[in-house]
Amino acid sequence: MKKIIVLAISIFMIFFKNLASGNYDKVIYDFKINSITGEEINFSDYKNKAILLVNVASYCGFTKQYNDLQKLWEIYRDKGFVVIGVPSNSFNQEKNSEKEIKKFCEVNFNINFPMTSIYEVKGDGAHEIYKWAMDNHGKSAVPKWNFHKILIDKDGKIVDTFVSFTNPTSKKITKAIDKILN
Repeated sequence: MKKIIVLAISIFMIFFKNLASGNYDKVIYDFKINSITGEEINFSDYKNKAILLVNVASYCGFTKQYNDLQKLWEIYRDKGFVVIGVPSNSFNQEKNSEKEIKKFCEVNFNINFPMTSIYEVKGDGAHEIYKWAMDNHGKSAVPKWNFHKILIDKDGKIVDTFVSFTNPTSKKITKAIDKILN
């Protein structure tokens, strides 16, 4: 009977394991993306820093998380950590232009962490960073909604992902950041 249970659990694990290869032919530092003001963000500029990549949207019920993303940025930026907001209309909740998004974030949340241009974050049209995340970390790296968080370590590899409901300043996220930075 024990052998049957072990076999059943093993089969279950095979079918539901994370299918990500994690081979990392590239790391986050190999990518570039446009900033919200049009300049290029070269992730190699963040080499040896931890990164929290977050797809954001102005009209989402989670938009108030901008406040806590800004807090994280202020607490950890001098310790080798960067928050990067990626505005996306993948879930039809973002403004139409970078200029509108930038103004909205500055006026309502006093955001000064790096923000990118508007990008798709899922499907065939996703920015290559999100395709890279899926290839190396699996389906948990694909945003199911706005304010999905991808935590990347100082080696440029994904450590963990956090669903939209996970607040940026939650113990779950801050413990993971502290672990990377220490």
